[in-house]
Amino acid sequence: MDMEMFNHRLNTYIDSWMGPRDQRVRGWLLLDDYPPTFALTVAYLLIVWMGPKYMKNRQPFSCRGLLVVYNLGLTLLSLYMFCELVNGMWQGNYNFFCQDTHSAGEADTKIINVLWWYYFSKLIEFMDTFFFILRKNNHQITFLHVYHHASMPSIWWFVMNWVPCGHSYFGASLNSFIHVLMYSYYGLSAVPALRPYLWWKKYITQGQLIQFVMTMIQTSCAVVWPCGFPRGWLYFQISYMVTLIALFSNFYIQTYQKQGAFRRKEHQNGSAAAMNGHSNGVSPAEDLTRRKLRVD
Repeated sequence: MDMEMFNHRLNTYIDSWMGPRDQRVRGWLLLDDYPPTFALTVAYLLIVWMGPKYMKNRQPFSCRGLLVVYNLGLTLLSLYMFCELVNGMWQGNYNFFCQDTHSAGEADTKIINVLWWYYFSKLIEFMDTFFFILRKNNHQITFLHVYHHASMPSIWWFVMNWVPCGHSYFGASLNSFIHVLMYSYYGLSAVPALRPYLWWKKYITQGQLIQFVMTMIQTSCAVVWPCGFPRGWLYFQISYMVTLIALFSNFYIQTYQKQGAFRRKEHQNGSAAAMNGHSNGVSPAEDLTRRKLRVD
């Protein structure tokens, strides 16, 4: 009873701040009350903090079989979401420049259903970080990685309750397509024999940056040519895209451009290790390649 009263008071406060919710998602799993999504995010952050400490003096887990299944599952889910969102957009004749949330009938319902899966997939993707912890790949748990993973479930909880279709479709569509490429890459890279044939990792990050820029442009169109979609959501989306563009651009520069400069310098000057010998048989450039970060 106390929890129900707390949820009621919190919902009343949120509704007074945000305005009336979209009644089409009433009763849907995890959407009526915010605390479950918030609690899962806090649990995620606690595991990010405590997990590496727990694993410090333990052997890393391989997780190879789980990684193949996990990444394959997310690849298929992302492909399903992308295809259904494109189909719903086509069915509802969605406008690229601005699309309201109550203007396409059954197509809106289709979009809402798919976007719930998109919201739920952001909770599933917490496993990305948990696998890093279990495998002791702590260098991959960057601020960018944690910021992106921890913020998305809460953002999409609010999206699903107030703007679960209309102009919200575009960023989710692009992100689902990028995730098809990304999770297929990581699923295949979990099989050592396939790694030499995987060449498109660099282009995944480029695709992510293009995605954020296109989403910001498309969101800005609805500000310039309004159609009734709430402006507050548009301004928030633009602001969030700016943070992702800045963080992903820094990641790209640090990971690829500086690494490329390092390799060119090694090629021109010769490695000191090549002249003096290695105790482990791994050159600095190869070691840097192995330590490339993963962002989602």
